[in-house]
Amino acid sequence: MNDQEAIVLLKSDNHEAFEYLYRVYCGQVYNFSRLYINSSEDIKEIVQEVFIKLWETRSFLRENDNLKGYLFIVTRNLIFNRQKKAFNENFYKTSVLSAYAHLSIDSCNIEEELQAKELNKYIDKIIAELPPKQQEIFILSRKENLSYKEIAQLMNISEKTVEAHIYKAIRHIKSRIELLIVLWGIWESLN
Repeated sequence: MNDQEAIVLLKSDNHEAFEYLYRVYCGQVYNFSRLYINSSEDIKEIVQEVFIKLWETRSFLRENDNLKGYLFIVTRNLIFNRQKKAFNENFYKTSVLSAYAHLSIDSCNIEEELQAKELNKYIDKIIAELPPKQQEIFILSRKENLSYKEIAQLMNISEKTVEAHIYKAIRHIKSRIELLIVLWGIWESLN
């Protein structure tokens, strides 16, 4: 079987053709992903996502398409989207936590210190709203400065589970403080 024959069969939902393409290209996709990603778990997820995408888009493939090129474009896009998402999350985390730390440490006058204390209380309330396990993981990560790997080992869960809990916690916190930040900015500009 060659790529063109496999594509024709794949378009008619043939699982053997899919398995053939997986066997032929799995290692190549994995090795390409290793150029950009260090975690073998993340690489395995990328490989799975690439082949899920292949299966989902099988009806759009043409027999004379360059399948290898298609797979590497899909791989590249998934890697870049993942890195962009991670960058945005890390930037947001760093910004919020930096502001949180600066407000609680660097306050110079009583009014600012009171605002900082109120913000700290507000953020602590938001953290307290999280489900217990998510709250514990978030605190271990952000206040105890443990890595995802350390948290995973401590709690006997996977790093991906830790990452998912942190992502959900940050999304919740972000949704709750976005309005506060906007209102605070307006108040600051008026004073």
